[in-house]
Amino acid sequence: MKYTTEFRNNEVAQALLSHIRERSRKKARFMEFCGGHTVAIFRYGIRQLLPKNIEMISGPGCPVCVTATVDIDKAIALAQEKGVIITTFGDMLKVPGSKSSLQKARAAGADVRMVYSTLDALQIAKENPEKSVVFLGIGFETTAPTVAASILEAQETGVKNYYVLSQNKLSPPAIKAILQSGEVKLDGLICPGHVSAITGAQAWDFIAHDYRIPCVVAGFEPLDVLQCIDMLVEQVENKQARVEIAYRRGVAPEGNKIALDLMSQVYEPAPAQWRGFGVIPGSGLKIKKEYRQFDAEEKFEIKAAPVDDPKGCLCGEVLRGVNTPLDCKLFGKVCNPESPVGPCMVSSEGTCSAYFLYGGNAID
Repeated sequence: MKYTTEFRNNEVAQALLSHIRERSRKKARFMEFCGGHTVAIFRYGIRQLLPKNIEMISGPGCPVCVTATVDIDKAIALAQEKGVIITTFGDMLKVPGSKSSLQKARAAGADVRMVYSTLDALQIAKENPEKSVVFLGIGFETTAPTVAASILEAQETGVKNYYVLSQNKLSPPAIKAILQSGEVKLDGLICPGHVSAITGAQAWDFIAHDYRIPCVVAGFEPLDVLQCIDMLVEQVENKQARVEIAYRRGVAPEGNKIALDLMSQVYEPAPAQWRGFGVIPGSGLKIKKEYRQFDAEEKFEIKAAPVDDPKGCLCGEVLRGVNTPLDCKLFGKVCNPESPVGPCMVSSEGTCSAYFLYGGNAID
């Protein structure tokens, strides 16, 4: 574990914090896009350690959280189809739809199975040739290549009962939507490390070029985050705006060509519904017509109408950085991890979950 502990070194952390405090004079509001960064910031108490002039805001970077209610309802409707096995990552089970959840559907008799990878889902399809096996493709650029690879393998091995409900999303259009809306003034962005390992840091060039906002790609250990904030402070104080990498052990400027090629082979950009945002053009990944035999939307007649989020739930506003969970009257009362009202309380990377677990009341 030495490699991990090196990125949790207390002396180095103190040195970085001292440098941040010495250099930071201007008021600055930084948003971390990724839910993994949100959890790291809360877990290691980074908000409390920063100078008062630096404000941290959590963004929409939890793929479970930004999945719209109508898309959850689609998955639940599929689960209730005769002869269908739904396969999904664990975080999706408890996310409430408009009337139910996959967990409740399973309790009522639906065949819903948690898997750890798309290959697990494909194996279930091979073992159950008389059933239709649907994988819920929910995630950002980090998981989209693995879903694409499963479709290609299904084609190559002749598996005809494997389908994907493609709800994967692209991160840059969401950041662009936040910046274009003007709802939240930002002075810097902590860009997602794992997404950037696929897309490359160059995916964020538009932030610095078009909006003149500093951005730094960060890893997920405390020293990664502190180094990122230190680099953002340097740019803010020097009135600069460029893309930098504070996670070079995982991210290159050009990204992962193999993964990008997989995505471009199987998917094409399409409009997608985001919780709290509405439809964002070019932010979804639609399965290309060459692979439509694996598209659950093509195979099944899925009936689900758009619905409003639960009354009083501020998940959408939290995802856009407009509000914090503490602004929500449901937080910690009606809405808690055991009985979540919105997905931000369900996901392990959800902002509401992080506030609840790590004591948001002591922070804001």
